[in-house]
Amino acid sequence: MTDSAKKVRVDLGDRAYDIFVGPGLIAAAGAHLAPLLRRKRVAIVTDETVARLHLPTLEKSLDAAGIRHSAIRLPAGESTKSFAQLEKLTEWLLGEEIERGNLVIALGGGVIGDLTGFAASILRRGVDFAQIPTTLLSQVDSSVGGKTGINTKHGKNLAGAFHQPRLVLADTDALATLPMREFLAGYAEVVKYGLIGDRDFFDWLEANLDRLKEGDVETRIQAIVKSCEAKAATVAADERESGVRALLNLGHTFGHALEAATGFSDRLVHGEGVAVGMALAFELSARLGLCPGQDAVRVRQHLARAGLPCSLADIPGTLPDADGLIALMGQDKKVVDGKLTFILVRGIGDAFVTRDVDPDKLRALLREREPA
Repeated sequence: MTDSAKKVRVDLGDRAYDIFVGPGLIAAAGAHLAPLLRRKRVAIVTDETVARLHLPTLEKSLDAAGIRHSAIRLPAGESTKSFAQLEKLTEWLLGEEIERGNLVIALGGGVIGDLTGFAASILRRGVDFAQIPTTLLSQVDSSVGGKTGINTKHGKNLAGAFHQPRLVLADTDALATLPMREFLAGYAEVVKYGLIGDRDFFDWLEANLDRLKEGDVETRIQAIVKSCEAKAATVAADERESGVRALLNLGHTFGHALEAATGFSDRLVHGEGVAVGMALAFELSARLGLCPGQDAVRVRQHLARAGLPCSLADIPGTLPDADGLIALMGQDKKVVDGKLTFILVRGIGDAFVTRDVDPDKLRALLREREPA
């Protein structure tokens, strides 16, 4: 572990693992990974953009630790979370003779992490993998907790598996290479942890937003560690999302529908969809009399100050009408007996799960937020 790195434990019994957060972790990856290997052989999965930025550093670290390695570079972007790329990756891993004693490394953002984890879960009925997330979103959310998967024509993450990593290395140096839009998309997931169960953390984020955006290392480490601690505790309590873990989906029922509506394209990246979804969840909660109106305003103002979209009107291009968006929500994997699952709030830091939302009030909200 690098001197300034922090450690968070995901307590899952014999499948427990550590998350390390701090600078220089890609350069130190070989030393972290070596104790996990029965055979000193790994396969690296990355995308073309991340490969240019970070793959040489990782390969040098593996060489120093005496670990043999090979790498595949997949196209960057959400469209890589597909059956076609899953087949390509799985066949490549088999061609590389990756066995259960080896390790697959996901080097990249949430797309690479989700796809790699899913491939590892089905390869030889399950091989180990490690996450080296290079975006803020993947460091605080998708790399932790073992949810893996791909998108289908019916919606986001509808094919997948629970498969926990052996290790997560969240290198904060990698965040310096992110475009601000990608950093802010990840910041939406950081805000989520304050909104679902930690009002004090949301207060802290309001006070420290500028330092986070400006790249203050210690502030970023603190935000990532706090987020990972919240997710680790939730995953340990409810690994397979049968109860409290569903709270982590605040904003996602709306957000996933909006991603589908925009064709999983650069018009709206995942964290931006979550930001709009969280603002809508607070607004809907306020209109249902569940949440103080000032909390909904405060959340929307913070997201806007961060530079995130917080209404349908902020999304470029045309969108389906209210009924069309509700139909897309119906493809969400959290639908039970045909009923949509919503994460609503009683206020900042007090979220809950419900399937009892008046469809007319939902429709009215979406119609009012439709762009002119």
